[in-house]
Amino acid sequence: MTNIRTLIADDDIGMRLIMRKFIERGGGFEIVGEAQNGEELVRLHGETKPDVVFLDVEMPHLTGVEAAKIIQDVNPKTILVFATAHEDYRKDAFEVYAFDYLTKPFKMDRVMTTLEMIKTRFFQTPERKKDTQKQEKMLVGQKLMLKHKEGIAFADVGEILLVQREERSTVIELSGGKRLVTSEGLSDIEKRLPTDRFLRTHKSYIVGLDHVEAITPYGRWTYIVQLRGTERDALITAEKLDELEKIFR
Repeated sequence: MTNIRTLIADDDIGMRLIMRKFIERGGGFEIVGEAQNGEELVRLHGETKPDVVFLDVEMPHLTGVEAAKIIQDVNPKTILVFATAHEDYRKDAFEVYAFDYLTKPFKMDRVMTTLEMIKTRFFQTPERKKDTQKQEKMLVGQKLMLKHKEGIAFADVGEILLVQREERSTVIELSGGKRLVTSEGLSDIEKRLPTDRFLRTHKSYIVGLDHVEAITPYGRWTYIVQLRGTERDALITAEKLDELEKIFR
Protein backbone atom coordinates (compact mmCIF):
# COMPACT_ATOMS: atom_id res chain seq x y z
CA MET A 1 0.00 0.00 0.00
CA THR A 2 1.37 3.41 -0.96
CA ASN A 3 2.15 5.76 1.91
CA ILE A 4 0.38 9.12 2.02
CA ARG A 5 2.88 11.85 1.16
CA THR A 6 2.77 14.45 3.91
CA LEU A 7 4.25 17.92 4.38
CA ILE A 8 4.47 19.76 7.73
CA ALA A 9 4.69 23.56 8.08
CA ASP A 10 5.22 25.42 11.35
CA ASP A 11 7.70 28.13 12.34
CA ASP A 12 8.19 26.37 15.70
CA ILE A 13 10.67 23.49 15.32
CA GLY A 14 9.31 21.89 18.51
CA MET A 15 5.76 21.81 17.14
CA ARG A 16 7.02 20.34 13.86
CA LEU A 17 8.69 17.56 15.84
CA ILE A 18 5.51 16.86 17.83
CA MET A 19 3.40 16.70 14.69
CA ARG A 20 5.96 14.46 12.99
CA LYS A 21 5.80 12.02 15.96
CA PHE A 22 1.99 11.97 15.86
CA ILE A 23 1.95 11.33 12.11
CA GLU A 24 4.59 8.59 12.31
CA ARG A 25 2.62 6.89 15.08
CA GLY A 26 -0.50 6.97 12.92
CA GLY A 27 1.19 4.76 10.29
CA GLY A 28 0.69 4.87 6.53
CA PHE A 29 2.20 8.34 6.10
CA GLU A 30 5.52 9.45 4.61
CA ILE A 31 6.92 12.83 5.70
CA VAL A 32 8.29 14.34 2.47
CA GLY A 33 9.34 17.70 3.90
CA GLU A 34 9.09 20.34 6.63
CA ALA A 35 8.68 24.08 6.15
CA GLN A 36 9.32 26.85 8.68
CA ASN A 37 7.42 29.63 6.86
CA GLY A 38 4.69 30.14 4.30
CA GLU A 39 6.98 30.80 1.34
CA GLU A 40 8.97 27.62 2.01
CA LEU A 41 5.71 25.70 2.31
CA VAL A 42 4.56 26.82 -1.15
CA ARG A 43 7.96 25.96 -2.64
CA LEU A 44 8.10 22.52 -1.02
CA HIS A 45 4.53 21.80 -2.06
CA GLY A 46 5.53 22.35 -5.67
CA GLU A 47 8.68 20.24 -5.32
CA THR A 48 7.35 17.30 -3.28
CA LYS A 49 3.69 17.23 -4.43
CA PRO A 50 2.29 15.97 -1.10
CA ASP A 51 -1.14 14.43 -0.66
CA VAL A 52 -1.57 16.11 2.76
CA VAL A 53 -0.29 19.31 4.33
CA PHE A 54 -0.36 19.98 8.09
CA LEU A 55 0.18 23.71 8.57
CA ASP A 56 0.13 26.41 11.22
CA VAL A 57 -1.77 29.66 10.64
CA GLU A 58 0.67 32.31 11.83
CA MET A 59 3.99 31.90 9.99
CA PRO A 60 6.53 34.40 8.57
CA HIS A 61 6.44 35.71 4.98
CA LEU A 62 3.10 34.07 4.13
CA THR A 63 0.45 33.06 6.65
CA GLY A 64 -0.88 29.53 6.59
CA VAL A 65 -4.15 30.76 5.06
CA GLU A 66 -2.32 32.70 2.32
CA ALA A 67 -0.14 29.69 1.53
CA ALA A 68 -3.20 27.43 1.52
CA LYS A 69 -4.89 29.61 -1.11
CA ILE A 70 -1.86 29.25 -3.40
CA ILE A 71 -1.76 25.49 -2.82
CA GLN A 72 -5.47 25.23 -3.61
CA ASP A 73 -4.93 27.04 -6.91
CA VAL A 74 -2.14 24.62 -7.87
CA ASN A 75 -3.83 21.42 -6.67
CA PRO A 76 -7.31 21.73 -5.12
CA LYS A 77 -7.24 18.09 -4.02
CA THR A 78 -4.36 18.59 -1.59
CA ILE A 79 -5.72 17.73 1.86
CA LEU A 80 -5.12 20.71 4.16
CA VAL A 81 -5.13 20.25 7.94
CA PHE A 82 -4.56 23.38 10.02
CA ALA A 83 -2.73 22.66 13.28
CA THR A 84 -2.57 25.84 15.31
CA ALA A 85 -3.04 27.52 18.66
CA HIS A 86 -5.21 30.19 17.04
CA GLU A 87 -8.88 29.30 17.30
CA ASP A 88 -9.89 32.61 15.70
CA TYR A 89 -8.81 31.54 12.20
CA ARG A 90 -11.17 28.56 11.94
CA LYS A 91 -13.55 30.38 9.55
CA ASP A 92 -10.64 31.48 7.31
CA ALA A 93 -9.33 27.93 7.22
CA PHE A 94 -12.60 26.43 6.03
CA GLU A 95 -12.93 29.13 3.38
CA VAL A 96 -9.88 27.49 1.75
CA TYR A 97 -11.60 24.10 2.12
CA ALA A 98 -9.57 22.79 5.05
CA PHE A 99 -10.05 19.10 5.74
CA ASP A 100 -9.75 19.64 9.48
CA TYR A 101 -8.69 22.19 12.09
CA LEU A 102 -6.62 21.00 15.07
CA THR A 103 -5.92 23.30 18.00
CA LYS A 104 -2.87 23.23 20.26
CA PRO A 105 -2.13 21.64 22.65
CA PHE A 106 -2.82 18.58 20.48
CA LYS A 107 -4.57 15.58 22.00
CA MET A 108 -3.40 12.19 20.77
CA ASP A 109 -6.89 10.75 20.19
CA ARG A 110 -8.00 13.86 18.28
CA VAL A 111 -4.99 13.77 15.95
CA MET A 112 -5.38 9.99 15.45
CA THR A 113 -9.03 10.52 14.45
CA THR A 114 -7.93 13.03 11.82
CA LEU A 115 -5.25 10.68 10.50
CA GLU A 116 -7.77 7.85 10.21
CA MET A 117 -10.18 10.17 8.36
CA ILE A 118 -7.41 11.03 5.92
CA LYS A 119 -6.55 7.36 5.35
CA THR A 120 -10.21 6.52 4.77
CA ARG A 121 -10.47 9.33 2.22
CA PHE A 122 -7.15 8.58 0.52
CA PHE A 123 -7.61 4.83 0.13
CA GLN A 124 -11.29 4.98 -0.73
CA THR A 125 -11.88 3.11 -4.01
CA PRO A 126 -15.65 3.03 -4.62
CA GLU A 127 -16.85 0.89 -7.51
CA ARG A 128 -17.78 3.13 -10.38
CA LYS A 129 -19.69 2.43 -13.53
CA LYS A 130 -17.76 2.72 -16.79
CA ASP A 131 -20.67 3.38 -19.08
CA THR A 132 -21.57 6.97 -19.90
CA GLN A 133 -25.12 8.12 -19.31
CA LYS A 134 -26.98 8.88 -22.52
CA GLN A 135 -27.34 12.64 -23.01
CA GLU A 136 -30.73 14.27 -23.25
CA LYS A 137 -31.88 15.34 -26.70
CA MET A 138 -31.76 19.03 -25.85
CA LEU A 139 -27.96 18.85 -25.50
CA VAL A 140 -27.28 16.98 -28.72
CA GLY A 141 -25.63 19.22 -31.30
CA GLN A 142 -24.67 22.02 -28.89
CA LYS A 143 -20.99 22.93 -29.09
CA LEU A 144 -18.59 24.72 -26.80
CA MET A 145 -15.78 26.56 -28.57
CA LEU A 146 -12.45 26.47 -26.75
CA LYS A 147 -9.17 28.21 -27.50
CA HIS A 148 -5.94 26.29 -26.96
CA LYS A 149 -2.28 26.44 -27.96
CA GLU A 150 -2.83 24.89 -31.37
CA GLY A 151 -5.94 26.86 -32.29
CA ILE A 152 -9.61 26.26 -31.58
CA ALA A 153 -11.43 23.06 -30.56
CA PHE A 154 -15.14 22.29 -30.29
CA ALA A 155 -16.61 20.10 -27.54
CA ASP A 156 -20.08 18.58 -27.60
CA VAL A 157 -21.81 20.06 -24.56
CA GLY A 158 -23.65 16.79 -23.98
CA GLU A 159 -20.33 14.95 -23.59
CA ILE A 160 -18.83 17.26 -20.96
CA LEU A 161 -18.50 15.42 -17.67
CA LEU A 162 -16.30 17.81 -15.74
CA VAL A 163 -14.44 21.10 -16.10
CA GLN A 164 -11.58 21.73 -13.67
CA ARG A 165 -8.58 23.91 -13.01
CA GLU A 166 -5.33 21.96 -13.23
CA GLU A 167 -2.11 23.83 -12.56
CA ARG A 168 -2.42 26.96 -14.74
CA SER A 169 -4.84 25.47 -17.28
CA THR A 170 -8.50 24.43 -17.51
CA VAL A 171 -9.21 20.81 -18.41
CA ILE A 172 -12.49 19.61 -19.91
CA GLU A 173 -13.16 15.91 -19.33
CA LEU A 174 -15.38 14.38 -22.01
CA SER A 175 -17.15 11.02 -22.28
CA GLY A 176 -15.13 8.24 -23.84
CA GLY A 177 -11.96 9.26 -22.01
CA LYS A 178 -11.35 12.35 -24.15
CA ARG A 179 -10.09 15.60 -22.67
CA LEU A 180 -9.36 19.11 -23.89
CA VAL A 181 -6.96 21.62 -22.33
CA THR A 182 -7.51 25.36 -22.65
CA SER A 183 -6.07 28.54 -21.17
CA GLU A 184 -9.59 29.96 -20.76
CA GLY A 185 -10.73 30.56 -17.21
CA LEU A 186 -13.34 28.48 -15.41
CA SER A 187 -15.66 31.47 -15.01
CA ASP A 188 -15.59 32.21 -18.75
CA ILE A 189 -16.54 28.63 -19.56
CA GLU A 190 -19.22 28.56 -16.86
CA LYS A 191 -21.04 31.49 -18.51
CA ARG A 192 -21.32 29.56 -21.78
CA LEU A 193 -22.72 26.32 -20.33
CA PRO A 194 -26.46 25.59 -19.75
CA THR A 195 -27.19 26.49 -16.12
CA ASP A 196 -29.79 23.71 -15.84
CA ARG A 197 -27.21 21.06 -16.78
CA PHE A 198 -23.99 22.28 -15.12
CA LEU A 199 -23.11 23.48 -11.61
CA ARG A 200 -20.03 25.29 -10.31
CA THR A 201 -19.51 23.09 -7.25
CA HIS A 202 -16.21 24.63 -6.11
CA LYS A 203 -13.89 27.40 -7.25
CA SER A 204 -11.92 24.80 -9.21
CA TYR A 205 -14.73 22.58 -10.58
CA ILE A 206 -17.82 22.58 -12.79
CA VAL A 207 -19.73 19.29 -13.02
CA GLY A 208 -22.20 17.96 -15.57
CA LEU A 209 -25.34 17.25 -13.55
CA ASP A 210 -26.45 14.43 -15.84
CA HIS A 211 -23.28 12.51 -14.92
CA VAL A 212 -23.40 12.77 -11.11
CA GLU A 213 -23.30 9.27 -9.65
CA ALA A 214 -22.54 9.66 -5.93
CA ILE A 215 -21.41 12.13 -3.27
CA THR A 216 -19.17 11.16 -0.35
CA PRO A 217 -17.69 13.13 2.58
CA TYR A 218 -14.23 14.62 2.11
CA GLY A 219 -13.84 16.86 5.16
CA ARG A 220 -16.05 18.67 7.61
CA TRP A 221 -17.32 21.16 5.01
CA THR A 222 -16.39 19.57 1.69
CA TYR A 223 -17.54 16.52 -0.28
CA ILE A 224 -16.43 14.46 -3.29
CA VAL A 225 -18.65 14.25 -6.38
CA GLN A 226 -18.21 10.97 -8.28
CA LEU A 227 -19.16 11.00 -11.95
CA ARG A 228 -20.19 8.34 -14.43
CA GLY A 229 -17.87 7.77 -17.36
CA THR A 230 -14.64 8.92 -15.69
CA GLU A 231 -12.34 7.96 -12.84
CA ARG A 232 -11.88 11.66 -12.09
CA ASP A 233 -14.02 13.32 -9.46
CA ALA A 234 -14.73 16.82 -8.19
CA LEU A 235 -14.99 18.71 -4.92
CA ILE A 236 -18.22 20.32 -3.75
CA THR A 237 -18.68 22.68 -0.81
CA ALA A 238 -21.42 22.21 1.78
CA GLU A 239 -23.17 25.33 0.47
CA LYS A 240 -23.15 24.05 -3.11
CA LEU A 241 -24.29 20.61 -1.91
CA ASP A 242 -27.45 22.24 -0.56
CA GLU A 243 -27.97 23.81 -3.98
CA LEU A 244 -27.42 20.46 -5.69
CA GLU A 245 -29.93 18.73 -3.43
CA LYS A 246 -32.58 21.30 -4.37
CA ILE A 247 -31.91 20.69 -8.08
CA PHE A 248 -32.44 16.94 -7.74
CA ARG A 249 -35.55 17.11 -5.58
